[in-house]
Amino acid sequence: MPSKIHFIIFIIGFPFFIFAQAEELNPPDFIKTITFKSNTTQGQLPVLKLGETLQLEFDALTGNEEDFYYVIEHFNFDWTTSSLSKPEYLKGLDNQRILSYENSFNTYQIYSHYNLTIPNTQTRALLKSGNYMISIYDDYDELMFSRKFMIYEELTNVGVSVKRSRDVKVIAEKQSVDIIISTDGTNLNNPLETIKTLVIQNNNLNTAISDLKPQYVLGNELIYRYDTKSAFWGGNEYLFFENKDVRAANVGVQYIDLEELYHNYLYTNISRKDRPYTYNPDINGNFLVTVIDRTNPDIEADYVMVHFSLLHDELKNKNIHIYGNFNAYTIEPLTQMIYNTESKRYESIMLLKQGFYNYKHIAVDKQTGQLDEGVISGNFWQTENNYKVLVYYRDLGSRYDRLIGFGEASSVDITN
Repeated sequence: MPSKIHFIIFIIGFPFFIFAQAEELNPPDFIKTITFKSNTTQGQLPVLKLGETLQLEFDALTGNEEDFYYVIEHFNFDWTTSSLSKPEYLKGLDNQRILSYENSFNTYQIYSHYNLTIPNTQTRALLKSGNYMISIYDDYDELMFSRKFMIYEELTNVGVSVKRSRDVKVIAEKQSVDIIISTDGTNLNNPLETIKTLVIQNNNLNTAISDLKPQYVLGNELIYRYDTKSAFWGGNEYLFFENKDVRAANVGVQYIDLEELYHNYLYTNISRKDRPYTYNPDINGNFLVTVIDRTNPDIEADYVMVHFSLLHDELKNKNIHIYGNFNAYTIEPLTQMIYNTESKRYESIMLLKQGFYNYKHIAVDKQTGQLDEGVISGNFWQTENNYKVLVYYRDLGSRYDRLIGFGEASSVDITN
């Protein structure tokens, strides 16, 4: 009888395992500065053409030269597990040790810098387009962190343009993305059902808009011109600081101090929600490791305790977080700011590698967990944002979602 009970439980639970959506896992405290890019994409969300090189780098701050291993998995459009077997999408082997690493040189914080390039001698090629995730494990087979990436084929042309919102209620705060997909003679069966799209603002998957259906099919063109469904909050330009010279105040840094590590105290920020929009060029939430008077920032840039502060009344029902691509836009305890009743400021300290960083202050509702990027920074239609559009296709009888097109645009060219 017990065996039958176990069998029934297994059958009931099995579908939930199969259809669970994959989520990225952020690393433990001792792993920092994950940079993930292709040879043509500099953002932290690689979207690369089939056959291009992928590069993952990170630091381990233990100083023990640990061994790390990587595993690559293929996923469907909705991040459920693909039915493809590993030999169908990967030529060679994964679950291999990362062989390339160097120890830090002449830094207060000791760390090892790991560098993984794909393809390599073990993992010779990724064979299919679509969604992928790379997972990093330690020597005890414990998952350290994971990151998503996408590989596309150029089977369609994807035209992307950014417009002011067509909804007059939010015309001053939102931006709308129009899409034209041209198949160039490629026969796409029943595109209303087989074509799926993903629209991403500033490499942030948390706010991406998925699975828009084409409104019109004109010859070999699929046209998307939605009033509200393809609209994003405009946000505001990111705040930034640069501490490439750790011994002196730099852009955004008010003063410094040296204890066990250097401490950088940033200028106190204020709410920009009710202030006029001001153009301030940024890198759309990204970051770049850089250091002055050194030849190799990967191992010669030091780690610094960065002190953030925000002058604002306490929001009783919301938590305030530091938000940016330095941790893949993850909301976690390390990014939360604590309200100081004496100074009337939100304050936070983060350990970050020297470089140039974009960040903003966002609010998270304590009850619902809903994220509001505009409550501190505001939302403006003029804000310069980057938009990526990914086009997926699953033909009748196909076993996986192909990524058949990729387009990109900036709202610096926004029109009415």
